[in-house]
Amino acid sequence: MLFGPGRTKRAMIALLASIVLPAGAMASGLSMQVGRITSQPIGHYEFCKQFNSECEPVKGSGAAPKVTDYGWDVIREINRAVNFSVMPKTDLELFGKEEVWTYPEVAGDCEDYVLLKRHMLIERGFSPADTLITVVRKPDGEGHAVLTLRTSEGDFVLDNLVDEVKNWRETPYSYLKRQASNNSGRWVTIENGSDVLVGALK
Repeated sequence: MLFGPGRTKRAMIALLASIVLPAGAMASGLSMQVGRITSQPIGHYEFCKQFNSECEPVKGSGAAPKVTDYGWDVIREINRAVNFSVMPKTDLELFGKEEVWTYPEVAGDCEDYVLLKRHMLIERGFSPADTLITVVRKPDGEGHAVLTLRTSEGDFVLDNLVDEVKNWRETPYSYLKRQASNNSGRWVTIENGSDVLVGALK
């Protein structure tokens, strides 16, 4: 025998557990753990004054939804289309000052890509509760913004630097904070955001 009676029993229990665990239990490790309310980025604060309907409490925010194959096609299409159509330029180049969050027409920086992708996804039927602007730190320490998509399979990231939509744990970033799923005008900390770099480098 390759295994003794005790090891065989443990192996069988582990196999059964993997079969009977609900999908949500598997996905929980692939989702961000959010914490306390934290500061809203100044650029988003100014954006909310201009587009206040996009920064309100969200009705029906709850469990993350299951995304269909068609839904994933839409997500990938929007990520690629915005990345291709918007020219990367800094706020200083465009407006002569920092932290201007707005919908890009021809050019924009990372926050502008995120705003447009979020707007387009919501227009296609995704909930504001599941499309969340997220602030991260790159490995070189530079700040960056991505769009987090909440799903029953975990949290996925739409990024202007990468055309592929990836699970957040497959990215090289440290995650700091994001919009609250129950209120688009509030922001919350990401408690397990510093663990991601370790997983991404393995």
